[in-house]
Amino acid sequence: MRKLQSNIKKYLPYLEDIQRRFYHSTIIIVVVFFAGLFSSGFFIRKFVQYFSLSNVTIATTSPFQFADVAVDIGFFCALIVALPLFIYHLLSFIHTALDKKELLRLIYSIPISFLLFVIGFTYGFIILFYSFSFLAVINEQVGIKNIWDISLYLSQIILTSTLLGIVFQFPLVISLLVRVQIITTDQLRSKRRLVTLLLFILVALLPPTDGLSLVAMPDRKSVV
Repeated sequence: MRKLQSNIKKYLPYLEDIQRRFYHSTIIIVVVFFAGLFSSGFFIRKFVQYFSLSNVTIATTSPFQFADVAVDIGFFCALIVALPLFIYHLLSFIHTALDKKELLRLIYSIPISFLLFVIGFTYGFIILFYSFSFLAVINEQVGIKNIWDISLYLSQIILTSTLLGIVFQFPLVISLLVRVQIITTDQLRSKRRLVTLLLFILVALLPPTDGLSLVAMPDRKSVV
């Protein structure tokens, strides 16, 4: 019992620090969520203005759909802020346990991670936009009128692009695993076919799961 109390007393400052960081981060995330929520009209207007297709009518299918899209935009804005906040607090919390060399490597990995995410997000956004443009032309040629749901259209582009940004983190993750000797380069070479198969399956599971996207997106394998 005394040992338990001693351990609690020992780690209590760390727990209080975590609680403080969580409390402050929650406040910031909630504020950003409501900022995105109330700014959703601006974002939707710009999206329709710059990324609408001439042969596609973007519409809502229910009176409350705009509210649903606004909430999604708020959550997306909150997520964008939450990730850097998490990285910042993680570095602040563990930096005393790392030597100078390890800390520098961790700090250098942050801009690389951000750059990979931006590349993956941009790649997915461009691929999906032109894929949808091509599909809209095909629909028109066979006599199908393109009336697309704003919620699905926006969420498919943003969700898939975000997932691609996460997938593009794989080189950094693999480099970290190799550096800490959890896996070796020889193991990666010997399992190359298996990794390729798993990546192809992952691509197939990412939304949207149509054949055109499946053909257009396997180039992600070359990034890993």
